[in-house]
Amino acid sequence: MWETENHSTIRLDEVDLKIIRQLQSNARITNKDLAAQLNLTTTPIYERVKRLEKMGVINSYVALINPVKVGKGLMALCMVRLEKHTKDKLAAFEKHVANIPEVVECYHLAGQYDYHLKILVRDMNTFQDFIVNKLSTNENLANVQSSFVMSKITDTTAIPMLRNS
Repeated sequence: MWETENHSTIRLDEVDLKIIRQLQSNARITNKDLAAQLNLTTTPIYERVKRLEKMGVINSYVALINPVKVGKGLMALCMVRLEKHTKDKLAAFEKHVANIPEVVECYHLAGQYDYHLKILVRDMNTFQDFIVNKLSTNENLANVQSSFVMSKITDTTAIPMLRNS
């Protein structure tokens, strides 16, 4: 059993977990090929995938793009601290960063910093422009600490699908 965001329970059996693992590895796999890999027929696989989609376990199918190949060779991780933490100030900052295309991930944190941003840009000049002309235009910004990724050690979008975790 798995608990959802609204605390309802979803029952996933081993076949569901295998389907999810396969789709995370290759979202373009056909139901026929998926059925063959799991030693099932196509119809139950189709029905299970549709059920997983309907339950919100599967949110979407995407193509993962190599950022370097499309001119986004610099990845920066920015830790952001805000001046004020009122509900409206937090919402305004979140709306602000959600509208900046260079921000590909944004997390609201507990701890020393308020937000963690993942930024993809072409180069250091583009990053400077991002900081000066986009991020720092939010008047509630108190501090930004940036680090630059030198190399990726692990990079996956797959969520571990272990039976008892």
